[in-house]
Amino acid sequence: MIEPIEKLHIRPQDLQRLLKFLEIHLPDVDVWAYGSRVNGRSHDGSDLDLVLRSPDLSPIDWDKLNALDEALKESNIPIIIEARDWSRLPESFHHEIAKNYVIIR
Repeated sequence: MIEPIEKLHIRPQDLQRLLKFLEIHLPDVDVWAYGSRVNGRSHDGSDLDLVLRSPDLSPIDWDKLNALDEALKESNIPIIIEARDWSRLPESFHHEIAKNYVIIR
């Protein structure tokens, strides 16, 4: 089920910073959030789980993924953000994510 972005448990300023990093490092990639920050079970220390989907669902270049990961780690966003490439996840995980997610971009 697709949830509206307002359901995402993240501070607005952190979402804006995240969107900036995504635009810089992966401008053509769709981004979905899933997990506790979507389903309402998060707490202040919960990480933000993201799945990255290239336009044709092919693997995303490792260098681009690593650059995004480094930028997020060095940012002042006060939560851990885990970004995973859709194409490298097992199909069973695709089904779990598809049950409840928020489209970030």
